[in-house]
This record gives sequence, C-alpha cells and structure tokens, in this order.
Amino acid sequence: MTTIDTASRRPGSLAQAMARPRFLLTVWPWRALAHSATTVLVGAAVAVAAFPLYLPWVLVLGTVATRPWDTARIGELSLAGFAVGLVMIAAFSPWVALPLGALERRRLGLVSAGPFNGGHRPPPPGLWGWIRTRYTEGATWREVAYMFLLLPVSCLVLAVLSTLASTGAVMALAPFLLHTEPDSAIALGAYTITTPEQAIPLAVVSPVLLVLLLYTSGILAQGHAVIARALLVGPPREELRAELTEVTESRARLVNAFEYERRRIERDLHDGAQQRLVALSMDLGLARLDLDESSEADQRVAAAQTTANDLIDELRGLVRGIHPRVLTDRGLPAALAELADHARVPTRVDTEIPGRLPAHVEGTAYFVVAEALTNVHKHARASAVTVRALMVPDDGPGPGALVVEVTDDGAGGADPAGGSGLTGLRDRVAVMGGIMDLSSPAGGPTRIRVELPCGPIPPTPGL
Repeated sequence: MTTIDTASRRPGSLAQAMARPRFLLTVWPWRALAHSATTVLVGAAVAVAAFPLYLPWVLVLGTVATRPWDTARIGELSLAGFAVGLVMIAAFSPWVALPLGALERRRLGLVSAGPFNGGHRPPPPGLWGWIRTRYTEGATWREVAYMFLLLPVSCLVLAVLSTLASTGAVMALAPFLLHTEPDSAIALGAYTITTPEQAIPLAVVSPVLLVLLLYTSGILAQGHAVIARALLVGPPREELRAELTEVTESRARLVNAFEYERRRIERDLHDGAQQRLVALSMDLGLARLDLDESSEADQRVAAAQTTANDLIDELRGLVRGIHPRVLTDRGLPAALAELADHARVPTRVDTEIPGRLPAHVEGTAYFVVAEALTNVHKHARASAVTVRALMVPDDGPGPGALVVEVTDDGAGGADPAGGSGLTGLRDRVAVMGGIMDLSSPAGGPTRIRVELPCGPIPPTPGL
C-alpha cells in the first residue's frame, strides 16, 4: 500500500519536480541538463541543414547592412533575394521541419510525460498524396515555425549555461590556477583575485553555481518544453475521440430535426394549401354553372379554374420533392416506382428490400435517385435508366447496408466539379455515414453507386 502511494506522488514532469524541495536529489535536474545540452546540438544541426533555405535572406541582410548608403541601387536585388528566400522556405522547409518535429517529440520525454501526438493526418497512398496532405495541414507549418524558433532558443541556452558552467569551473579551480601560476590574476566583475588565499572563498562558494546551473537548466528546459508542446504536440487521441463523438451525436440530432421539419412542411402544404386550392377549384367549377356558357365571365372563371388546377399540380410536385407521402406510407420500393413513373427518361426499377428501413436511410436513398434522374434528364441525353436497390448483409452483427445504383446509357463525362449536383449528393450521403462512387467515362455509361449503413447514423468515413 505504501509503495503504491509513494509511486502515485512521484512527479510526472519537470515542472512538478522543480516545485518540490527535493528537486536536486532526484534525477530530474540531470534530465533537464541533458535536454538543454541536446537542444544546443540539435539547434546547431538544424542551422546547418536549413542554411540553404535562409541563405538568400542572409545575403540580402548582409548587403543592406554593409552598404546602407546604396539602398536605392540594391533595392530590386534585395526584393528579388527576399522573394527567392520566401519561395525556398515555403517549398523545402517542411522536409527539414517534419523529421525535426519527430525528434523533438521524442526529446520531450526527458522533461515531460507522454505520449506526444504530432497531430498529422494519415496521408493517402503515393508521394503526391503525402505532399498534398503535409503541405496543407496546420501541424506541418507549426513545425516549420518551431524550426525557426529553435535557433534563437538554442543560442540562449548555450549562452546562459556556458556562462554559468564556465564561471563555476573558474571559481572552483581558482586556488589551483593561482598556485600553479603565481603571477596571474582572475577578474570576476569588479573584483580581481591575485593570490590562492583570496581564491579559497570562491572555491567554497562554487557549489552554489552548480545549484544555480541545475535550476537554470530546469527553467530553460521547461520553457523550451512549453514552446515545443504548443507547436509540435496535437490534442490527445482521447480528446479527439470525445470531440468526434460529440460532433456525431450533434449531427444525428440535426439530421433528425431536419427530417422532422421537412415532414412538417410537407404535411402543412398537403393538408393546408393544397386542400384549399382544391376547394377553390371546386368553387370556381360551381360558379360556372350559374354563368352563361361561352360568356366573357364564364371564360374568365374557366381561366381562373385552369390556373388553380395548374397550381395544384405544381404544389403536388413541390410536396413530392420535399418528402413524398408514398415514401412515408409504403416505403422505398413504392417511392422509387413512383419516381420512375414521373421520370422524363424511360426508367426500370429493381428492388430487393425485405422490409422497411430507417427513415433517414429511406429519405437519403430516395433523394439520391431523384437527383440522379434529374441529372440524367438535364445532362446525359440518355434513352434508358436502370435503378437497383438491394440490401447487403453486414459482416458483423449489424443490420447491413442499402446499396442503390443508378445507371444510364447517356453520353457520360459527368464531373462533380461541373455543378451537376453530384457534389451536394456526395455530401448528403457522407452525412449519413455512407459512401458514393461515380463512374462516368466519356461516351458512357454513367453509374452512381451509393452504400448507406442501415444502423444509427455513424461517423463520416475519414474523419
């Protein structure tokens, strides 16, 4: 019991260790000193490796500093050198910063408790996928910023620690140095020591410099660790997982709220405005019975009745587009059959769906097919369309997935970037945790394949 309690009270980082009176009796001062010493070595190595990147800027600054009277003459050359240096840093600095970031995260273990996640996204296969991912994520450019900060940090660490170490060594060895060379002198600020007897107090006090060196090394290492954590370490995986869970749950609530609101609008239009228009058309028809046939008033009422009937047809189409009643009442197979009946291109529907599916799955599949048929009519110049919907069993205990395929014999060449609605379609499928594949070579055929999981709304693939 005592062993567990003692272990639980051990400091887990340099900052915790420095706050305790037994700091000098632990291994932490030497770990901090090792971190500071390796900081100087790593800083020197990075300065050499990255020297070609900032060489144009060094040349520009050197030219301006040595010839300040000739600034107007060398102005264009300075701007050109600055631009070249900026391009070189933007193009090549990640190749130095990325391995440096990995090394520095390992060195953080000397002064802090891990693990240390770099915050990088997994890149797609291939060199171009790696380059595109690394050059477009913030973690890479934070490591570039750290690379440029490391040089002044390492210079500061070297200057402070070397001054303390050299001063302490001179104080400790002062009696021996003056004894071996009697005619020499040691100057410490305003004081000058010329005899071994005068140097004995310095040797007695020199351990204080060692204590100061260890504490100063700890402070520098801790400050360096704070900078490294801010720039090189991403959020913990547990935090990312919690945020992803929260986003997934909030997205499911938004989807459900959207579906509820859409059904409410469909119900209000169907039971409210549409029924009133039907009643208006009937009243106009009854009014015509009291008018002389072919009279001017009869013609106006007939035109009004025709307009009301046209509005009823348009409203029915609008209601069907918001959320078709047949989808709610009879399910996806009947709704797809109704879509095919109203399609401008001859459409065949094949379904293998044993029962009702979750509402968000049926709604998404319906609108995928509706948007695909609209695109076929507008862009494909097709003569036939085939729609297939079937259930695919899951490998695990899950309910499986719904697969929907829409194939046409049109001209092909569909491009999601061309404004054909395919981008919005892909986004809608992704919100439901599904995937969409598009095959549309030039000359056709075009095939859209969508796979929708039939369980609760899962996280979007790749997030």
